[in-house]
Amino acid sequence: MTRQTKLTVRYSISFKQKVVREIEEEGLSIGFVRRRYGIGGGSTLQQWIKQFGKNHLLNKIVRVEMKGEKDRIKEMEAEIKKLKMALADATMEKYAMETLLKVAGEHYGEDIKKNLGPQALKESAKKKGSR
Repeated sequence: MTRQTKLTVRYSISFKQKVVREIEEEGLSIGFVRRRYGIGGGSTLQQWIKQFGKNHLLNKIVRVEMKGEKDRIKEMEAEIKKLKMALADATMEKYAMETLLKVAGEHYGEDIKKNLGPQALKESAKKKGSR
């Protein structure tokens, strides 16, 4: 079995600058220039434009905000953090109560959860009413 060798193409700096100049000055598309010169790799020309060009052809994300919007975002993030903490506290409290009921049930030999259900509440209300 023969092993195929991988062909690595290195481009000179002057060639890269020429290609970037054609893209910027002549308005040629990146895909057209890639096909014209047989340049492989999807991001090769993007990197050349970053390195040698004016970067005005690359995609950029611009975020436009109103004056108070940034403060509002910080307020919302603080509120989310506060709500997450409250949820964590409530979860811990619920877990502690369930553990307490379990331990008390084991101590008294009964299932306290069942005894604290709606029926038990009605019976305890009847007992209080008859006194």
